[in-house]
Amino acid sequence: MNIKERANQLKTDIPAVYMALMDRETAPLAKVFAAATIIYALSPIDLIPDFIPVIGYLDDLILLPLLIALTIRFIPKEIMDKHRNKAAELWKDGLPVKWYYSLPVIFLWALIIWLIVKAIWL
Repeated sequence: MNIKERANQLKTDIPAVYMALMDRETAPLAKVFAAATIIYALSPIDLIPDFIPVIGYLDDLILLPLLIALTIRFIPKEIMDKHRNKAAELWKDGLPVKWYYSLPVIFLWALIIWLIVKAIWL
């Protein structure tokens, strides 16, 4: 599988992992890895900031696929295949219109802002 095919697979796997996170049949350990993967994928906070030339994007190119691969290993094959099919349909007509995929990041930023405000006012 070349790099372009891997990138297209990631475009399907990220929403599929999120959908598997919401599935009741997914094991709790897989949900922990899926949540960590989705939060890392959607969060603007990186291990190495993106403004550092080359190295800033290198962590995204290495860590995100590794997290996704690790998460997929913990999700049963039948469940992952079902969600990959659903995720592939999302991209059929271009960008998905599912705005609620951004909710984990919005929640994380709201929590950070709340903690900062709480720290300032004490």
